[in-house]
Amino acid sequence: MDIETMSRTAEALVAPGKGILAADESHPTMAKRLAAIGLESSESVRQTYRGMLLGTPGLSEFISGVILFDETIRQRTPDGTPIPELLRRQGIIPGIKVDGGIKPLAGFPGEVATEGLDGLRARLADYASLGARFAKWRAVIRIDGALPSATCIETHAHALARYAALAQEAGLTPIVEPEVLMNGSHTAQRCAEVTVTVLRAVYEQLGHQHVVLEASLLKPNMVLPGVDCPHQVSDEEVGRLTIRTLRQAVPAAVPGLVFLSGGQSDEQATARLAAINRQGPQPWQCSFSFGRALQGPVLRAWAGEETNRGAAQAALLHRARLNSLARSGEYAPSMEAVS
Repeated sequence: MDIETMSRTAEALVAPGKGILAADESHPTMAKRLAAIGLESSESVRQTYRGMLLGTPGLSEFISGVILFDETIRQRTPDGTPIPELLRRQGIIPGIKVDGGIKPLAGFPGEVATEGLDGLRARLADYASLGARFAKWRAVIRIDGALPSATCIETHAHALARYAALAQEAGLTPIVEPEVLMNGSHTAQRCAEVTVTVLRAVYEQLGHQHVVLEASLLKPNMVLPGVDCPHQVSDEEVGRLTIRTLRQAVPAAVPGLVFLSGGQSDEQATARLAAINRQGPQPWQCSFSFGRALQGPVLRAWAGEETNRGAAQAALLHRARLNSLARSGEYAPSMEAVS
């Protein structure tokens, strides 16, 4: 376990002006994304799309790392270059999603647990040999009436901590992702309360498992009202609530936070990231790890046509640049128009 190397990776991933591209969609999720532009999801189509996405010239100006899926980290470009090597040549750090997805939490209707701890040590070693330098595990917490239960929170916190300990054992910087979903009618204040409770439980378990926080990152949700809540709040209020909430639970030893977009639109995610970064200096870098909020415009511009490759890559660079500006709070909605 080389803590110094993992700490340097964590710091590089949240370098000022940069963030992470999440390209770790599972097969079912990727099938939905491709179906939306009229394409059937096959290995060759996924390979072509992700090769175009990750081969975007100039991407490293705004993107520090990419989270890959198991299929993608094993794929090559048409000239035979392994995808992790393609990223490294651009100065982008390859990472890997290692959880096994969510399943119903037995005995707790309406709640889920994340699977994938069985065999994880061997899989992490394999991913490290393929070129990954960081890993990610996602937990999913739903707010609904009395939910989440204490058992659900404890289950997720323990799994996240076991994963993080195993990742560091393998020399991979762990990204810990306890996502409080924005689905539902709960208020922003309820989201804040649940988020604090979840994060305190997660960091308690990370301590129990001897995870070195300086060599890890947190991928948190923003503090938002549920999508069906009648009382929505401004972007600046999201920024204020999010920072106030995280300061109650996230240790200063953590180098950075890479916010998830969690179903927000491209513009919402960027505007709220900017609002978060306008709250003043924080103990951690406040960055991004966006999937759909970066890839949505790319997929629409590409539409499966090789002739659209340039336009699709330009769409990615435009979106990535706006999120880069949001890192310093400098983003404004007027920048959305492509010049």
